[in-house]
Amino acid sequence: MNQPASTPTQQPAPRTAVILALLTVYLVWGSTYLGIKIAVESIPPLFMSGWRFIIAGLGLLLFLRASGAAWPTRQEWISSAKVGLLLMVGGNGGVTLAQYLGISSGIAATLVALMPVWLALWETLWGTRPSRLEWSGMALGFLGVLLLFSKSGFRSSPLAVATILLAPVCWSLGSSLSRRLALPKGFMASAAEMLTGGVALLALSFVLGERFEHAPSPRSGYAFFYLTIFGSLLGYSAYMYLLANVRPTLASSYTYVNPAIAVLLGVWLANESIGWPGLGALLAILLGVGLIGVSRGQETN
Repeated sequence: MNQPASTPTQQPAPRTAVILALLTVYLVWGSTYLGIKIAVESIPPLFMSGWRFIIAGLGLLLFLRASGAAWPTRQEWISSAKVGLLLMVGGNGGVTLAQYLGISSGIAATLVALMPVWLALWETLWGTRPSRLEWSGMALGFLGVLLLFSKSGFRSSPLAVATILLAPVCWSLGSSLSRRLALPKGFMASAAEMLTGGVALLALSFVLGERFEHAPSPRSGYAFFYLTIFGSLLGYSAYMYLLANVRPTLASSYTYVNPAIAVLLGVWLANESIGWPGLGALLAILLGVGLIGVSRGQETN
């Protein structure tokens, strides 16, 4: 993880590890939109995001140090801070703030699905052009996302709209840079990025004057615990593993699956219905992810 991505990986990542990491970001991050919505009901958004990443990052760092991992160098901390600011503050912080301002979890997941397109554009600037299959997979997946939420209303404040549109731009840039900067080895990079990003989120929360209107509800507390352990510690570590070991388009394919997970959770928890158009959208999303996976397989053969 500490080597620039401009040089190809000598040995392909174990298929089982890649599948497990993909399932983690698909399933866990698909549910975090609902978790964020519940958490910010009684916890200030940036304060909540900051502490979930600090707790997860500090816990991971202490575990790695106890296991014998090296302490990051000064340059590695600086590189981690750059990535952490883009991913935690601009990306996740932007999504959290937008949902606090009224953007629904479904709409948030839909607009974040633009991330692979931005990532492909960043990669093109660095000289890594996506293949035709990858472009086709991105187009098909995004078409499925549009179909999935074609009947959803999108009315919100200009600040909420600007924040949710900027979030995937920041996340994609941070993801692209993480493959090129000198980061700590292995999962220590995840720990350093979560810690630096979490501290920045808390500082921003203080500057903006966030405060508790009342004590957090048990419901928000449970959501915060889920976001910290599963969304941050497991989900983010799995995502960074994917960025270091597979093509960016496959690593970012979770953005097409997450809206589908959000809909399925709505059916399960809120008695919502999908209908045939929804099933068609889900099929398009899965086919898009499949094309990206096929392209990845061709690259490693």
